[in-house]
Amino acid sequence: MRLILFAGKGGSGKTSMSAATGALCAEQGLNTLVISLDPAHSLSDAFDLSGELLGLSGAPVQVAPRLAIQEINVNLAIEEYWEQVHSYLSALFNSAGLKEVVAEEIAVLPGMEEISALLYINQYVREKTYDLLILDCAPTAESMRFVSVPSALEWYMKKVFKLERAVLKVARPIAARLTDVPLPGDDYFANLEALFAKLEGVDRLLTDHTSTTVRLICNPEKMVLKESQRAYTYFSLYGLAVEAVIMNRVWPEGGQGLAGQMAAMQQPYLEQASEIFAPLPILPVAHQQKEVLGHGPLLELGRALYGGQDPAARLYDRQPLSFEKADGKLQVRLHLPNVGKGGVKLHKVGDELVVEVGVFRKHLALPHSFVLAHPVKAAFHGDDLLIDFSSHSGGES
Repeated sequence: MRLILFAGKGGSGKTSMSAATGALCAEQGLNTLVISLDPAHSLSDAFDLSGELLGLSGAPVQVAPRLAIQEINVNLAIEEYWEQVHSYLSALFNSAGLKEVVAEEIAVLPGMEEISALLYINQYVREKTYDLLILDCAPTAESMRFVSVPSALEWYMKKVFKLERAVLKVARPIAARLTDVPLPGDDYFANLEALFAKLEGVDRLLTDHTSTTVRLICNPEKMVLKESQRAYTYFSLYGLAVEAVIMNRVWPEGGQGLAGQMAAMQQPYLEQASEIFAPLPILPVAHQQKEVLGHGPLLELGRALYGGQDPAARLYDRQPLSFEKADGKLQVRLHLPNVGKGGVKLHKVGDELVVEVGVFRKHLALPHSFVLAHPVKAAFHGDDLLIDFSSHSGGES
């Protein structure tokens, strides 16, 4: 199954580009589902549908032959996947003096919607329901949380879960005599364990660059360009392959009056984008004179966007992460565009290499042959960070 993420700054046109791509792919014969990961859920608006059509069920809705869209209803997802966890959190907040209705509302914690979306995605992949999944991502910061969830949850389940469950099993009867604050019961941990089992394989799916890629939506403006540049770096950090940049709302050169002024204003940013994102292909999309709403206009936008290219094909092939062994040397190659050596922190803990870029951290599980080695040198070659490991055991660094 093919999986394409459309990501970028809020308001850059992610939803329109996701919808247009989905419409074109479906017309070309692929059974396609476009999923909205943005809490604003404007996907139904792009297809000019009534919000009630989607909001009540949160399930995929057929909008054209071979084309369905889905806006995830987090409350229904919680009922389906999070029942015991949500019940405990509601009881906890209720014990703190909050009204029951308020406690239930705030028991929806950050990350629940992202994990619910991943559960749906993994389900569709396992069932082979569709040929193509298109993800209309939330704005950049939320998208980073979405792609980091699988590795963070895996770390928690491996390092903390069993210990926490065992400790609370002993502490629960004692705490019940000392305080009215409830501790999570075993059904809470069983719910988390079941969730993790349903997520198995989703991390490999997201980082499999042969099937999963990211297309960044950008506008020729300074702030949007900077955010897209950071998104490119962070997606690469988490092992996702960015394959193209869609430059939306480009004014054509040679226009008169306001159109000419806007084109001249955008030109320096278009040149910067070519330098920043090279060698990624940049797909320009002309500034639209009116809103693109409905299946027909979206289909026309898709044709203009791809200009005869296969919209579902991989537009650029780069492996964001690789582990290599040559001439007796072990090496990790990590694609980190637009980052200088001073912007990266590295340290090894057990069988993991921890890489920090800015406020984001990635735990890389090392192959068995790397576990006894330790990093001895790191250097950038272009946009690739090469980390050399010793071929013998040593201390952690």
